[in-house]
Amino acid sequence: MGPREILEDVSEGNITVEEAEARLTGYVTTDAGRFDAAREHRRGIPEAIFAPGKTPAEIAALAEAALGTTGRAIVTRIDETAVAAVREAVDADADLAHHERSRVLVVHAEGFEAPSLDARVGLVTGGTADAEPAGEAAVIASETGAAVERIEDVGVANLTRIVDQLPTLRDQDVLIVAAGREGALPTVVAGLVDVPVIGLPVSSGYGHGGDGEAALVGLLQSCTVLSVVNVDAGFVAGAQAGLIARAISGARVDRVPES
Repeated sequence: MGPREILEDVSEGNITVEEAEARLTGYVTTDAGRFDAAREHRRGIPEAIFAPGKTPAEIAALAEAALGTTGRAIVTRIDETAVAAVREAVDADADLAHHERSRVLVVHAEGFEAPSLDARVGLVTGGTADAEPAGEAAVIASETGAAVERIEDVGVANLTRIVDQLPTLRDQDVLIVAAGREGALPTVVAGLVDVPVIGLPVSSGYGHGGDGEAALVGLLQSCTVLSVVNVDAGFVAGAQAGLIARAISGARVDRVPES
C-alpha cells in the first residue's frame, strides 16, 4: 500500500493516525517514546516494552500504541502497579494474560490472529529458582507462534532426572535450557541431543561466581555445541528460539512431497 492509499484510509476513517504513521515509518510516536511497530515484520519476532525505568502511565501509553498498530502488546519485567495501569487503559474487550512469576504481560486486541508455527520449542529448567527468566523465554517463544513444552526441575544434581526426559528432549526442534549456579545443565543436554540448544544462565547462585557469573562463564566455555545469551535474558532466548522455529516451520511448509 502506497502513501496516497494510506492517507485516503485516514481521511475515510478506516485507520487511525497512529496506524498510518506505523505503516509509513515503521514506528509510532507517543509521549512515552516510539514504539517499533514493524519489528515482527522486519525481524520475525514481536516487539516488547521493557517496563523498568518507565512510569505506569508511560507503559500504558506504549501498550495502547502497540495494540493500535499491531494488535498485540508485550510488556516484560512488569510490576502489579503497571499491570493495573495497562488494564485500565486498554479496551475492555482486549485479552490480558499476566504471567506473574515471569513478570510478563501479554495483551491481544479483540480479533487478533496469533501466529502459528509448525515447530516445537522445549523449555528446560534445572530447578524452581530458574522459573522467572525461563518463563519469560517461554512466553516470547509462544508469542512467535511456536508450540512450547516445558521440562522442569531436571538439574544435574541427579542426572537420572534429565536422562528420563531424553525422548521428550529429542522430540523438540530447539531447546532453551536455563540453569543457575555453575550452569552445567545446558552443556549436559547439548551433549545428548541433535537439535539447537540455547543456554540461559540464571542469577540464582551466590558467593564467588554468584549472580549468574559462573553459569555464564561456564556456558561460554562449554565443550558441547550451544549458543548462550546473557544472564537472565529470557526475552532474548525466547526470541532466538522463535526465529529458529520460524525457519524450521518455513522449511516444512516449503518441502516438496515425494512422488
